[in-house]
Amino acid sequence: MTRDLVLHDWLVAGIALAAGALAGLLLRALVRWLAKHALKTRWSGDDIFVDGLRTLAPWAAVIAGAAVSASTLPLSTRVSGYVNQSLTALLVLLATVSAARVVAGFVQSVAQSRTGVAGSATIFVNITRVVVLAMGLLVALETVGVSIAPLLTALGVGGLAVALALQDTLANLFAGVHILASKTVQPGDYIRLTSGEEGYVVDINWRNTVVRNLSNNLVIIPNGRLARTNMTNFTQPEQQLSILVQVGVGYESDLEHVERVTLDVVDSVMADINGALPDHEGAVRFHTFADSRINFTVILGVGEFSDQYRIKHEFIKRLHRRFRAEGISIPAPARTVALRQDDLQTSFAASPPPVPHQRETPPAVLADSGR
Repeated sequence: MTRDLVLHDWLVAGIALAAGALAGLLLRALVRWLAKHALKTRWSGDDIFVDGLRTLAPWAAVIAGAAVSASTLPLSTRVSGYVNQSLTALLVLLATVSAARVVAGFVQSVAQSRTGVAGSATIFVNITRVVVLAMGLLVALETVGVSIAPLLTALGVGGLAVALALQDTLANLFAGVHILASKTVQPGDYIRLTSGEEGYVVDINWRNTVVRNLSNNLVIIPNGRLARTNMTNFTQPEQQLSILVQVGVGYESDLEHVERVTLDVVDSVMADINGALPDHEGAVRFHTFADSRINFTVILGVGEFSDQYRIKHEFIKRLHRRFRAEGISIPAPARTVALRQDDLQTSFAASPPPVPHQRETPPAVLADSGR
C-alpha cells in the first residue's frame, strides 16, 4: 500500500461497491422488462439477445463497482494490477458466456426456421458454443498475462493423441456434419433404414441421430452408421406422397363399374379425411388375373407419411360398404379338388387285401390229437 487505510477510504470503496450492486439490480429488472416485451414480438432474435444480457448486464455493473472501489483504495501498483487483471478476465469470461449463448441461440433459430421443428439439429449449436467459449478463454488467459502461444502448441500436439483415442467419436461428429451439410436428412424428416428402424428425425447431435418412431419411442442411431447405411427418406424431395392399396373383385364383376365405384370412394375420402389431398386425382390399375379374383391397385394421396394409416383405414371401410351396396363381391381364395370315379377304383385296386386272422393251436392240444 502507498499509505495507511483510513475510514474515508473504506467509506468511498463501500459506496462504489454498493452503487455497482444497486446498478446490477436495476439492470436485472430492466432486462426482465425487456424480456417480457420481447416475447410479444414475432422476431425471435430479440428474445435471444435479451437472454444473453440477463447474466452479463447485472454482473458487469457489479464488476465495474468493484473496479471503482479498488481504485479508491491506496493499493500498490502490483496489487492494483492483479486486481484489474482479475476483474478484466472475469468480465471477459462473462462476456464470452453471454456471446456463446447469443450466437448459439441464433444458430438454433436459423436451424429451426429451416427445418420447421422444435427439436432442431444441435450439432452446429454445440460446435458454435465450444468455439466461442474457447476463444473467450484464450482472451481471458492473455488478459491475466498467460502466453497462449505455447498453450496452442501443446494443444496441437495433444490434439493428435486425443484424435487417435477418440476415433469413433470424431467419426460420428464429422458424419453428422456431413449429413446436415448434404441435406440428405434434416430434423423433421421421416426415414426408414434397411435394418428396419424408422421414424421422425428429432435431433442430430455431435454423436447420435435421435429418431422418434410412431410408438413415440426414441431410437438412437450413431451418425457413422446412419451415413453408411441405405435409407429411404419419405419427406424429401417433398412431404406429400402416394400410397398403394391392393383390392380384388370376382371374375363376374363388371370392371368398368368397379372402377367408377372405386374412384367415387377415393374422391370422398380425399375430400373428407384430415391428412388427405383434396386435389389428388385417384387412379385404379388392374394388374393380375389371380386364382379366385382380379386384383387391382388403388392410388391415394396423403399429406405426410403418418397420415397413410388413417387414410387406408377409412378407405377400406368405405370401399367395403360401397361394394356391398353395389353387389360387387370380394371373393376369398378358394380351391376345388375333383376326384374321378376311375381314379377311386384304381386306388382301391392297388391297395393289398386284408390278411385274415389265424388262431394258433396250443402244443398240448396237438399232442392229444396224435394219440
